[in-house]
Amino acid sequence: MREIKDLLDIAMRAADRAARLLRATTPPMAGEWKEKGWHDFVSEADRGAERLIAETLSAEAPGSKIVGEELSPGAARDGDVVWIVDPLDGTTNYLHRYPHYAVSIGCLYRGSLAVGVIHDVTRDTVFRASVGAGAWIGERRLSVSSVSEPDLALVGTGFPFKHVNDLERYIRQFRTIVRASSGIRRAGSAALDLADVAAGRLDAFWELTLSPWDVAAGVVLIREAGGVVTNTEGSPDVLNGGPIIAGNPALHRWLLGVVQQS
Repeated sequence: MREIKDLLDIAMRAADRAARLLRATTPPMAGEWKEKGWHDFVSEADRGAERLIAETLSAEAPGSKIVGEELSPGAARDGDVVWIVDPLDGTTNYLHRYPHYAVSIGCLYRGSLAVGVIHDVTRDTVFRASVGAGAWIGERRLSVSSVSEPDLALVGTGFPFKHVNDLERYIRQFRTIVRASSGIRRAGSAALDLADVAAGRLDAFWELTLSPWDVAAGVVLIREAGGVVTNTEGSPDVLNGGPIIAGNPALHRWLLGVVQQS
């Protein structure tokens, strides 16, 4: 456990360095944005933040591997310590100066997710969790919500904006969920959505296509806060990319059923 605590501290320092850079950086004007794929933008801020994170992780955990959206996204995830990094989750928000984006760092320790840190950049708030030690903001321990009835639930989501072939399937799910719940929110940062599930602000969350660096840290937070995270088949293995369902146990069960039937 001491080793895991050390890894958590390293992740927090790396995320803090990246968050400081992002707060000090003015987003580029629209003509300077770089589109690396359909509706998928990257900026020098992403790359600068990831360089800082990589420097910190490599220096403080020599020999560890780093997998990230801009750094070695297809790298193998074997090894004693593997970091899964998104230096700027919510890039489109950042570029539009919409103040909702985060640095996300998860860590696999001997093959299992063990550490998660999500640094809410504009609010300078840090969500942290490590296996067996709970999920926290500052001195406050996090717990998923106690809402058990779908009609009282506030549900987070993410639109399939990069994978429009999934749009019709998503709309069927959206139609069912919006009718059955008290509301749906889409803020544009999956990492912060998952952190909000862990904090009990959202009762559940689903999205059809996410990458490992989008979810790794949030998965640790939710599980340590008493929640459940799976893919749409109900498997807890969510680091291979694709759909994700998260929530407190009761609403995860309900949402999983809705998505499977839709």
